Amino acid sequence: KLKGCSQLSVGLVTHVTPTACFSGLQDPLLLVVTCSPNVCAVQKLIGTNRKYFTNCKQWYQRKICGKSTVISYECCPGYEKVPGEKGCPAALPLSNIYETLGVVGSATTQLYSDRSNLRPEIEGPGSFTIFAPSNEAWASLPAETLDSLVSNVNIELLNALRYHMVNKRVLTDDLKHGTTLNSMYQDLPIQIHHYPNGIVTVNCARLLKADHHATNGVVHVIDKVISTTTNSIQQVIETEESLETLRAAVAASDLNSLLESEGQYTLLAPTNEAFEKIPRETLNRILGDPEALRDLLNHHILKSAMCAEAIIAGLTMETLEGTTLDVGCSGEELTLNGKAIIANKDVLATNGVVHFVNELLIPDSAKTLFELAQESEVSKSTDFFRQAGLSSHLTGSEQVTLLAPVNDVFKDGLPVVDSNMKNLLLNHIVRDQLSSKYLYHGQKLQTLGDKELRVFVYRNNLCIENACIAAHDKRGRFGTLFILDKMLTPPSGSVMDVLKADHRFSTLVAAIQSAGLTENLNRPGTFTVFAPTNEAFRAMPQGELNKLMGNAKELANILKFHVADEILVSGAVGALVRLKSMQGDKLEVSMKNNVIHINKEPVAESDIMATNGVIYAVNSVLQPQASRPQERGDEPADPALEIFKQASAVMLCVCPTQLALLLAAPVYSRLLARMKENSGGF
Repeated sequence: KLKGCSQLSVGLVTHVTPTACFSGLQDPLLLVVTCSPNVCAVQKLIGTNRKYFTNCKQWYQRKICGKSTVISYECCPGYEKVPGEKGCPAALPLSNIYETLGVVGSATTQLYSDRSNLRPEIEGPGSFTIFAPSNEAWASLPAETLDSLVSNVNIELLNALRYHMVNKRVLTDDLKHGTTLNSMYQDLPIQIHHYPNGIVTVNCARLLKADHHATNGVVHVIDKVISTTTNSIQQVIETEESLETLRAAVAASDLNSLLESEGQYTLLAPTNEAFEKIPRETLNRILGDPEALRDLLNHHILKSAMCAEAIIAGLTMETLEGTTLDVGCSGEELTLNGKAIIANKDVLATNGVVHFVNELLIPDSAKTLFELAQESEVSKSTDFFRQAGLSSHLTGSEQVTLLAPVNDVFKDGLPVVDSNMKNLLLNHIVRDQLSSKYLYHGQKLQTLGDKELRVFVYRNNLCIENACIAAHDKRGRFGTLFILDKMLTPPSGSVMDVLKADHRFSTLVAAIQSAGLTENLNRPGTFTVFAPTNEAFRAMPQGELNKLMGNAKELANILKFHVADEILVSGAVGALVRLKSMQGDKLEVSMKNNVIHINKEPVAESDIMATNGVIYAVNSVLQPQASRPQERGDEPADPALEIFKQASAVMLCVCPTQLALLLAAPVYSRLLARMKENSGGF
């Protein structure tokens, strides 16, 4: 079907190659119709007359601001249908701009051009561009504005129309994003934005119909009557009564020069009402802190100008503060982070556009730790710290990092706060403001409780002692929030100290002492110990247990099989992790149904932390594999020997003479020697 396409016109983009818009096409009708001559596809909002010439990507979504759309097809500018013929094959004769205005649905602009004596100019020779407001655009003007224009047609109306004109032919391909055109009214600038979604705006008015050629120029139909803009964003702030508090905040943060400078910004301007909604204590704190105030205001400034008409779906935009905001729409309303809080939109300035918002957008960088935690999934932790009398560390200017367990940890209620619990909570506050992306394996963190916490970096997790980080950091004004998957248990002694202090391991302690391994487990190190409980030893046959305890060498061998020389906390265990034991054989640690298993045996308790390692309680004594080392499935096979083994099986089918010749070859001789050396024959 595409072979017959001599021209494709898609929205505002003409002569598009088929692959640009039709790869992955979901609507066969679209392909057929747009391949007809001079047919343009537009996205139409169901139940309205609103049309959007968006790009192909938007067609597949079939929604504008959450409202359903259909793809409709109409003749491209300058063409019309012929009965019995496909598409729009008939080219219309060109006429001057005045006549073209009547053809494209801008009869009101045509009428006002006649009344204001602009008609002779746009009927005569020249090369002009006119951004013609639609009939609906004129009708939507406030009555007093329209009255002031039509009551003084020779000055006010004429000047308004000439501001919609450019003294040269400008097609949509020439309408580049962020550029300006000099109008025919005192050369005052017209701002052009051509967005990635295909929408083009002129002073934030959307192009409805584009590129209607005339003998003396081109006509673009727009959805608003545009007006001259002479104020910068700063001047808009200074002249709006509803922005009085913002005006004072901008002056205090020295942002005046930025908002007066050249550029293309979007200011999400908080109204006085927005500031009044913030608790007085919070507002005073931010207004009195120059750095927090600057972050707050920069969080309301987008790096590019975004007109409301260009937002037809959700998108993420970067602020001057370096953060992002989700800008979207729902029906007729614009949304910020999913909330319809924009009260007044598209107040145009010489260096961008202003939207008034009735809620203050406070970035994390301007918040206290307490505020960060209260708004996240660790709000119960903040209640816990408050009950313990530690709120001052979360609300002041002390630079700390809060290690806060998620709310699920406290689903059965908060523990009773006593002196021990308060000390434990103090060990959840680390001195200094940290960032998790800069933590490294083996790093030591000092807590307000004078404990030293270790950092463990694994392939699938980042952990601090027994707890692992469950979400991205939240970095506040003075503190950072780390969200943990459980309560921390800081180490309280060496492995031997911990085992001796726990009555469940008395038999193990005696065995370690008997085997002469006490010193090993007392020294500094990074051990993971799978510690058999007294129950595990009782489960052994008495004769086997007596024999084991009476043989120090064998006992040491068995005990070393329970110890790995690296720390593995439970949060790092995925489907399977292999550790090399001090005995030499591998230990297989796995997670099944949220239970840690060691060599397929379930672990009774995980993450008993020690200063030189971590302990897992197990209710069975683990046994090393009795098979020969070369047969252990956890070691990689020698590829050459494997090939030789397979080849040997094949050779059994070869005649004896050929077999003898093969085995005499040097390569086979060497492989045979290696096979015998490693496995004693085959």
